[in-house]
Amino acid sequence: METGNRPAPRLLTGNEAVAHAAIDAGVRFFAGYPITPSSEIAESLSVMLPKVGGVFIQMEDEIAAMSAVIGAAIAGAKALTATSGPGFSLKQEAIGFACVTEVPCVIANVMRGGPSTGLPTLPAQGDVMQARWGTHGDHPAVALCPERVSEAYTLTLRAFDLSERLRTPVILLMDEVIGHVTEKALLVPPDPAALPDLRAPVSPPAEYRPYRYSGQVPPPLVPFGRGYRYHVTGLLHDETGFPSNDTRNADRQVRWLMDKVEQNRRLLTDFELVDVEDADVLLFAYGASARSAKAALRIARSQGRKVGLFRPRTIWPFPYGELAAAAHNVRAVVPIEMNLGQLSQEVSLAVCGKVPVKPLFKVGGEPVAPDEVLSFLEGV
Repeated sequence: METGNRPAPRLLTGNEAVAHAAIDAGVRFFAGYPITPSSEIAESLSVMLPKVGGVFIQMEDEIAAMSAVIGAAIAGAKALTATSGPGFSLKQEAIGFACVTEVPCVIANVMRGGPSTGLPTLPAQGDVMQARWGTHGDHPAVALCPERVSEAYTLTLRAFDLSERLRTPVILLMDEVIGHVTEKALLVPPDPAALPDLRAPVSPPAEYRPYRYSGQVPPPLVPFGRGYRYHVTGLLHDETGFPSNDTRNADRQVRWLMDKVEQNRRLLTDFELVDVEDADVLLFAYGASARSAKAALRIARSQGRKVGLFRPRTIWPFPYGELAAAAHNVRAVVPIEMNLGQLSQEVSLAVCGKVPVKPLFKVGGEPVAPDEVLSFLEGV
């Protein structure tokens, strides 16, 4: 439905918004395995993808799903998978393979309570550190975290753009509240004509080197079957992709994996500031916790209390410098998380001991409520 030349807002859940964004981003392949609370992403795409000539496959498990997504991406398809806690754990080895082979793809992880099968239908934010350190070895991580349904849409679009530009897997890290809350959202697809062809060949086939490192971004990954011959392996490899045990090459390759993200922090870093200019207490929150933090902030401000909020949309790489700048003049930073302190450690690193960090944690399957934030602030 449209109003004039403008699309009208739609009533959607966060999971449905991810599915719509995937189609609008050009996704034509999804492989997954049903798991609460992400299953609506797969259910929606099982209907939507065939209508646009895409492929939906329910695999035998999460390991196979992640592997199929990598294969589809190497063949030239924009590819997505979706999961939650235990499934995210199973995908880690294949995610590491995508990192070292520099294959662009997106993993939507709708977080639920844990450990293990935990609380399948209840919210948590317990996979934050797993998103950064879930696989072995040294490599970067890119993880985006929406606070509302409209951001589930826009950050999914952004996830695909970043994954293509940097040739790396990108994680969309939602919690169950955002996945299942129903809100009005304005879905504005990107203009296809404005999207660069990030996989366009940049050199003749004989000269193409998919792992030649120069500048700040990798060369495009030319899909298999288009006349360009190269090798893909999880072993450390030379610039053609064939395995190499040369220690200098290994050092260079691993450093490149980190550098291509670190050198593009300006492209990656994304956050929201609310009333930080005169704040003497700075809340730090993301996802559903940020919704409660904003509600508490509005009440506190109406009472004359100077409370501000720093909300990262990009969780990894973590915005250390930006958070330190926002906390420069406050007397305390209050991280609010539905876990027992996964990003609070990073907050402490950001402020370097110059500002007290007084965290508010909640586990057990219920979101932090605005009243709980207000009560906590009484003691700060």
